[in-house]
Amino acid sequence: MATGFFWDEECFWHGGGAYALTLPLGGLVQPLSAGGLPEGPEAKRRLKNLMDVTGLSAELECRSASPATWEDLARVHPEEFLNRFKKMSDEGGGELGLRTPFLKGGFEIAALSAGLAKQALLSVLNGELENAYALSRPPGHHCLPDWPNGFCLLNNIAIAVEAAKAQGLAERVAVIDWDVHHGNGTEAIYYERDDVLTISVHQDRNYPLDTGHLGHRGEGAGDGYNLNIPLPPGPGHFSYMEVMERIICPVLGIYRPDVIIVASGYDACAFDPLGRMMATADTFRQMTAMVKQSANDLCDGRMVMVHEGGYSEAYAPFCGHAAIEELAGSTATAPDPMAETVAARQPDARFDTYISELIGEMASELLMMPFYNDASN
Repeated sequence: MATGFFWDEECFWHGGGAYALTLPLGGLVQPLSAGGLPEGPEAKRRLKNLMDVTGLSAELECRSASPATWEDLARVHPEEFLNRFKKMSDEGGGELGLRTPFLKGGFEIAALSAGLAKQALLSVLNGELENAYALSRPPGHHCLPDWPNGFCLLNNIAIAVEAAKAQGLAERVAVIDWDVHHGNGTEAIYYERDDVLTISVHQDRNYPLDTGHLGHRGEGAGDGYNLNIPLPPGPGHFSYMEVMERIICPVLGIYRPDVIIVASGYDACAFDPLGRMMATADTFRQMTAMVKQSANDLCDGRMVMVHEGGYSEAYAPFCGHAAIEELAGSTATAPDPMAETVAARQPDARFDTYISELIGEMASELLMMPFYNDASN
């Protein structure tokens, strides 16, 4: 079976307002030469262009999808919120939450973005595809049920998960979020549930400032089924590998999901304007390989990646290409043009030791989750 790649040109047409990075223009904040929020179309469009040029696209099952339906959206988002969003979209756009500006038709584009994630997941669970990647835009992992924030207007992954559950295609789902920012929206949606394991590895106190703490592990039935792995700025490739090896892959092995979904942001890369984590294109390649191996071991290879952040127009496409190469088992390569530079800038052994000790402490705490202990006894 093939690897699916779900994308749509219309998703590149989503637009926001007048910002300089995340600062609204006005007062002493001047326009940038490029203008707008960092969540623009070019990093995603350039990824697709790079895939076309290297031949990777030709090896994938490239598809679009129908927008997520109102019923799909309403499984996650309250009707009152959806009605406000649709009305504002029809009347020319605006902003519903924090840093979520959109233009006329923004509701329809956001529903299409969610539809790409939904169809990618359903196609894998139905056995049509071995695995899949959704180039969703706008992104989704920050969107709470009734409050969009951080460029995210609808929670794409949650909408996809609930659609799959409504069709009886999955009971236990694991969501791994390696975007540099905490996946606060997905966490909030599943915080009191044990049928969706949420794992977020992120830069500590980047965005949002007040979420993503180690001690936030879920409540009620969800106690222990939400894992936050906050890392300080600057850890680099070695630390991400250690997080995967010591925490994420072991937890997946205990939870044994029916499908694994990756919220795949590339803003942890070394050149992102909104992150300081020093990951490389090879970091994303190797993390993808490790999740793919877990999927092969645990759930017959069922794995879906959904695009989130990543704002370096020059470098993020190489990170995405590396991940999709690995997902598809492709030989179509896009050699990292910054590999030598990024390797030279990786932290030294003393900092690696500090981070390793920190990861060890987090592993000791997180692996005390109820389902881990139950499975160990």
